[in-house]
Amino acid sequence: MKVDQIAVFLENKSGRLAAITKALSENNINIRALSVADTADFGILRLIVDNTEKAVQVLKDEGFTVGKAVVIAVEVADRPGGLARVLAVLHEAGINVEYMYAFVEKSRENAVLIFRFDDPDMAITVLQKGGIKILTGEEVRSI
Repeated sequence: MKVDQIAVFLENKSGRLAAITKALSENNINIRALSVADTADFGILRLIVDNTEKAVQVLKDEGFTVGKAVVIAVEVADRPGGLARVLAVLHEAGINVEYMYAFVEKSRENAVLIFRFDDPDMAITVLQKGGIKILTGEEVRSI
């Protein structure tokens, strides 16, 4: 139920994001979800891809600093209140969200929320008890 995510640290300058996506594309690696956070000097690109280990190696070979993290993907109805319900379950249990991002696939009726927690095992337990559907890494990579 945990999903591997890679984080790429990059300079905040033109062309760096293009270089990453080009390297992944040339190696037939498909991006399933992404998030970019930036500061004045650098950014962090968080990616879920269809082949994590290969992506890490490709990006390291291209000179990027790459790390891996475990995230949790949950599926909720794509309608007002979907995210609020998940956050209420987490709040009631005292679970802190380090960061999150989301995506919606048009052919589906649900949204997928990607969460990073300091205690993913506890978060999984709380979400399951709250009736929240947790996706496996394979399910996320196949969307």
